[in-house]
Amino acid sequence: MGNTTKTNITTNSKKQPTRSKAKKQAEDTNRRMDYFERKLDDKHRLTIPTELRTEFASGVVLTRGFGAYLHLYPQHVWDREVEPALDGSILDEKVADLNVRFRRGKTVAALDQKQGRVTVEQHLRDYAGINREVIAVRAGAYWRILPATADV
Repeated sequence: MGNTTKTNITTNSKKQPTRSKAKKQAEDTNRRMDYFERKLDDKHRLTIPTELRTEFASGVVLTRGFGAYLHLYPQHVWDREVEPALDGSILDEKVADLNVRFRRGKTVAALDQKQGRVTVEQHLRDYAGINREVIAVRAGAYWRILPATADV
């Protein structure tokens, strides 16, 4: 599952390999975190790992998923990718079904900047069968949030 990246290495006058800053940033992006486990706190808040908080700086959107799990989107991803996909024909039943699925119970919030937390509302926890322990798996530009007991 890991990403592999080809890197062009240049040499300086001492023939030691060096990488440009842009290439290093690209490599770091390719090695980004794609999985984490957490326990919701007593107020049902999910703490986003420090390494991911800038990804959610635009805000957090939590929705029902395609199955018995939740989708966690950075607000900018929701605005750029999900909203346009939901703007299909009003007579297209498939688009209407997707609108109902993703908008029913959707919550939008700012990430708690001090500790990087977002509240997972009761109706979303009930839908996904989440009690306290969760796993989060990157699925492209968004995250799937599942109970730790899920068989995936």
